[in-house]
Amino acid sequence: MDEKSVMLIVDDVEINRAILTQFFKNDYIIIEAENGRDALDVIEKQSVDIVLLDLVMPVMDGFEFLSIIKNKEKYAEIPVLATTARNEGDSEVRAMELGAADFITKPYNPTIVRCRVRNVMARLENEWRKLEQAAKDRQITEMRHYIEQDSLTGIYNRETFYEKSAALLQQQPEEGYDIIYLDISNFKVINDLFRIETGNLILKTAASYFQAITEDCGLCGRMEADHFALCMPADKLNVDMLLHGLDDAVQSLGISHNIMFYLGIYPVDNVFLPVDQMCDRAHMALNTVKGRYMTRFAYYDENMRELILEEQMILREMEFALGENQFCIYMQPIYSLKKKKAVSAEALVRWVHPANGIISPGRFIPVFERNGFIVQLDRFVWECACKFLHARIEKGEPVVPISVNVSRLNFYNVDFFEAVTGLLKKYKLESWMLRLEITESAYTDNPHQLLSILQAFQDYGIKILMDDFGSGYSSLNMLKDVIVDTLKVDMNFVQDVENSYRAASIMKNVVQMAKDLHMDVVIEGVETKPQIDFLAKIGCDNIQGYYFSKPVPEKDFGLLLEKENRNEEN
Repeated sequence: MDEKSVMLIVDDVEINRAILTQFFKNDYIIIEAENGRDALDVIEKQSVDIVLLDLVMPVMDGFEFLSIIKNKEKYAEIPVLATTARNEGDSEVRAMELGAADFITKPYNPTIVRCRVRNVMARLENEWRKLEQAAKDRQITEMRHYIEQDSLTGIYNRETFYEKSAALLQQQPEEGYDIIYLDISNFKVINDLFRIETGNLILKTAASYFQAITEDCGLCGRMEADHFALCMPADKLNVDMLLHGLDDAVQSLGISHNIMFYLGIYPVDNVFLPVDQMCDRAHMALNTVKGRYMTRFAYYDENMRELILEEQMILREMEFALGENQFCIYMQPIYSLKKKKAVSAEALVRWVHPANGIISPGRFIPVFERNGFIVQLDRFVWECACKFLHARIEKGEPVVPISVNVSRLNFYNVDFFEAVTGLLKKYKLESWMLRLEITESAYTDNPHQLLSILQAFQDYGIKILMDDFGSGYSSLNMLKDVIVDTLKVDMNFVQDVENSYRAASIMKNVVQMAKDLHMDVVIEGVETKPQIDFLAKIGCDNIQGYYFSKPVPEKDFGLLLEKENRNEEN
């Protein structure tokens, strides 16, 4: 049973209060007051739902009472019906101006009185229903906002992006659309180097940019972490402009780190294909270029499926393979033309898979660089090289310096220096015996970090080699800032020196430049006698390539050193 509402009857004449009480006693809880002052005391102490108010009273009349309660927010919504005599038209007008909801004339007609009270309460109930519905509508809107949108960036979350994109594509099946999947290279490193807040700022800035470019023609959503997806008409997509605008937006934040977005594109050829599968395909395309510096986007094609399956196998088995010693190192000698023997070597990793045989580094190294496993693998190679050197020293056999590759991700580890020098101490090696090979990618990511750590290694006596010089777009810029001991010139430079005057001239000048900077030079990829003759002519002494030796197992390299040592003694 519903609780009765409370009616306050205010009148200085007892008989009037009695009449009104008789009308409403079955429907309301009745409270009486003889004047406005007493009525104020009542509503201060008790909740009142409706007031029947005489206007002419001693102490405080109805007009003053109305003026007071309608100016107090707490009581302003209480409906007040003024009671007046038939000839008090001016009083009725004044009461209505002060906020009375309606009026009742004396003498009282029970039917009319009840109708007027009922109508006033019905209007009030209707207003409350409207307010309640408006509140519910706001709540629904807020809930929908919470459900549909990513809490950090404000753009669509993954599920909503799938839903909205599917609807958009099916509404316009004749329109050509692309699904674009974007990711930030090494975003975890950014969060580690700076603060989570900085990472969040990057994400929000990127999201705002995506929202702006898709506002009138498409959709955008945050898939997870630093992954985003766009759905937009193919004829509106200009990849170069998209990347350029995104780079500008992020660079405007003034963060001292190279923040690189990569993207994959899936041209929609079937609008009824689930959007999550479209995104997977765009993601496949992205994975083929992520981590590169010359290429930042790719379109999906069916050939990528096999590559992705292979990558999944690599990711699935990498930890097990490392634990089961499926990885090993090969040595590729670096020869001196003057001494006619190997003067150093580069340690290269190989994966000897029990089912698939030897897996090329070109297949698994890029995968490991993307997922960070390359740090573990690098350290495995470093230790293998140190073990090799230590074993030969223990046996009294000749040794030459061994260079090992260093992925750029190692420069973000605080224990990088200690890890390398710790291995030298563990295996009782001198600093000259281990060399580090770096590429320009480490420089482009974070030049300040690179410079400080390299200086520490050089102060320790470890030589630094710049690998693949000339293969990237900022090699010369890096060379300006980074002091290295040896340039390893990319094999592409030597391949055309026999037939190309320009290639020969570039090679000659690179060698001369290195000499001017007091650096050694190693030419990679040498395969022919004419190449050897040319390099000797321009004063390049150190050669690495198949002309002398392909990468060989540790044992075979040891035998090579012993053979050369015997020949030298003889």
